[in-house]
Amino acid sequence: MLNTSFRELVPILQTAIGPMILISGLGLLFLTMTNRLGRVIDRSRSLLDDLESYPESYILRINQEVAILWKRARYIRTSILLACMTCIGASWLIIMLFLSALVNLDLPMLLSGIFIFSMLCLSFSLLFFFIDVNMTLSAFKIEMESHDKKRLIIETKGYYK
Repeated sequence: MLNTSFRELVPILQTAIGPMILISGLGLLFLTMTNRLGRVIDRSRSLLDDLESYPESYILRINQEVAILWKRARYIRTSILLACMTCIGASWLIIMLFLSALVNLDLPMLLSGIFIFSMLCLSFSLLFFFIDVNMTLSAFKIEMESHDKKRLIIETKGYYK
């Protein structure tokens, strides 16, 4: 059953290098996404600490920011899930490449399907990641509007010139 020589494995090894590099690159993407998720969680916690001791206008602004942070966390979670699915697909692709060579199975449709699935997952993962980056600007805009209102109040009272 196992009638594969070393010479026959070399092209399989060469073919498997691509998905292995993909897995390596995904590690950096995971690092970035988990760091962003951690920052979202930390920012949410810091905004919600002692919230009841602040004035109502401040609480409304915080609630808006926290709502955006909650959406961001969900988008990042989805992005991480899809990146994990990409990694699993790439792993299965490598396994199937070797199994097809070792037991002489011709599985081009299965291998193509796994590859396409992995690339779709990666594409959607990056799309959700991009949405998260855009939402960061939405939260920042709320903060800037609050800052502009405070600046305007200070300027009208004559503290600023």
